[in-house]
Amino acid sequence: MRAFHYDHLTLALPPGHRFPQSKYQLLRERLERDPGLLRLQVAQPADTDVLALVHTPDYIDAVLHGTLSPAAQREIGFPWAPSLLRRSLFSVGATIDAARAALEEGVAASLAGGTHHAYADKGSGFCVFNDVAVAARVMQAAHHRARRAPAALAPMHGPAGLGVLVIDLDVHQGNGTASIFAEDETVFTLSLHGEKNFPFRKERSDLDVGLPDGCGDEAYLRALDDAMAEVWRRLDGRMPGLAFYLAGADPHEGDRLGRLKLTADGLLQRDRRVLEALFDRHIPVALSMAGGYGEDLSVTVDIQQRTLEAAAQAWGRWRDRQTQAGTAAGLSTTG
Repeated sequence: MRAFHYDHLTLALPPGHRFPQSKYQLLRERLERDPGLLRLQVAQPADTDVLALVHTPDYIDAVLHGTLSPAAQREIGFPWAPSLLRRSLFSVGATIDAARAALEEGVAASLAGGTHHAYADKGSGFCVFNDVAVAARVMQAAHHRARRAPAALAPMHGPAGLGVLVIDLDVHQGNGTASIFAEDETVFTLSLHGEKNFPFRKERSDLDVGLPDGCGDEAYLRALDDAMAEVWRRLDGRMPGLAFYLAGADPHEGDRLGRLKLTADGLLQRDRRVLEALFDRHIPVALSMAGGYGEDLSVTVDIQQRTLEAAAQAWGRWRDRQTQAGTAAGLSTTG
């Protein structure tokens, strides 16, 4: 399974800043020591023109040229610097890379990403550009172009275009993503989050499930099962051609910002249920690690490593299925 990273880029943050940027390097180094089925690749930065598929020209210009107001920088939570721009472009690029790889191989991942608090016209909550929203639009645009190509070259995703499913299981609601895709029938957004946690003014996803503080494994997994069943009911057979899964580690009981009480085993069960549901329905998935602010960052890295191991196992099943399909097609042709 391909997994894309960009932790060589760091932010110029003041001492004591609560954003745990060191976790990205720690995660990559852990995976390099025990790679398993993962193929680690340095991400490519997003071209600035693709940002306009989601974000407003004025906001893009302000980020590119460092003219964000002090208030806008406070809402994002980062001071503007050239390093912020570079890292934000790589964040979007990594998710685009993962989405493209997922469409080719079934499952892929970004070792960061999940910047779901970014709106079309502003950033918020440590999120500058909305990587999942931009990647979704890039993949939809590519699919549209492919449909106009000769039939032999066009991917098979149905006549209505590339439908997208966003499964946001970060502990914080994906308010920016919900706002961007409001009233958009081509993208279904699901957010399972702490009801009393940030953002305190929620947007409306296609399906929101707000959970009480202290929610543990049993209640969370029951809510997830019910939510996924409702997603399939509402889609009513119109299966999307691509899913984005924001696999936040911040619902964990040891997270500084989470306020829920899931165990590491509960989070692994969460991941496996999501990946199994998508595999059963032949929906490729690009994962983002999203949030994770553990009191002990090594615990957060442990959780994210297990998420990626579960994803790699799912990728192995996709590979086996594709191999079997290729074998069957070959036998049919020769027979």
